[in-house]
Amino acid sequence: MPPAEHFAAAPEWQWWILGYFFFGGIAGGSYALGTLLRFAGDPRDEGAARIAFIASFLALIPCPVFLTLDLGQPLRFWHMLVDTSEGGVAFKPWSPMSLGSWALLLFGLFSFVSFLAAVADVGWFRAASPIARILRGGAGLVWNAVGTVFGLFICAYTGVLLAVSNQPVWSDGGWALGGMFLASALSGSAALLLLVARSRRDVDADTANRLEAADRYFVILEAILIAIFLVTVAIAGTITKVLGVWIVLWIVVVIGVAAPFLSARVRGWPPVAEPILALLGVLALRALVIFSAQT
Repeated sequence: MPPAEHFAAAPEWQWWILGYFFFGGIAGGSYALGTLLRFAGDPRDEGAARIAFIASFLALIPCPVFLTLDLGQPLRFWHMLVDTSEGGVAFKPWSPMSLGSWALLLFGLFSFVSFLAAVADVGWFRAASPIARILRGGAGLVWNAVGTVFGLFICAYTGVLLAVSNQPVWSDGGWALGGMFLASALSGSAALLLLVARSRRDVDADTANRLEAADRYFVILEAILIAIFLVTVAIAGTITKVLGVWIVLWIVVVIGVAAPFLSARVRGWPPVAEPILALLGVLALRALVIFSAQT
């Protein structure tokens, strides 16, 4: 794809795009973690897996709203999916905007069905019990695996969308930007599951411990990719755009990355502090990347 395929000028994104980047990452990451818990095959993980699928769909709900608001003319959003001139499907594999729209639609289907199965299993919506029965066993694992592919795409896609533009900072970040957003989404999703798990009795303690361990691995990967991103931006000579007034957000990011390792060392550390700080770090990382390039 040519480097100036889109965003030849700063898109002047507002705060609802930050909401899309954040909630989209949490939706995709939560779905992926739910699938990993299912593939582990431990019945004790089932409670956390259901929470993951429920959280995935709830986080996904505001995403199309944020995207349509960004269009300026929300009622024309369906033009991203339907070609009005030829009366067919508007799928353009060379366009990152078209790919993102279709990936969001398809992931929404998988997330919604998995959500229905999860709420049926916990007894909230028994009308969906037939769906829950179908998704048990091998069929459910296949469904979750395919849905995870789309979910991980949503996590990384937002970073790739920025990297293939010609805007300073975004284009300078290169491949690290997509990987950074993916790792950040997974760490944020693990933090969200921990936050919910610590307030519920149906999540096994061993499952929570494994989520904590996974969160640390995701955070380490995120920290490495953030460092690579900063190095590439520095080499390109645009490092000052992501520093300066954005240093406060960087402090939030650093605290969020450090939170999973500090919780075991700080006395009196509230159980909810670690996941909340981690989620704030995920939000801050996206905010400074999105808005620093537009100033």
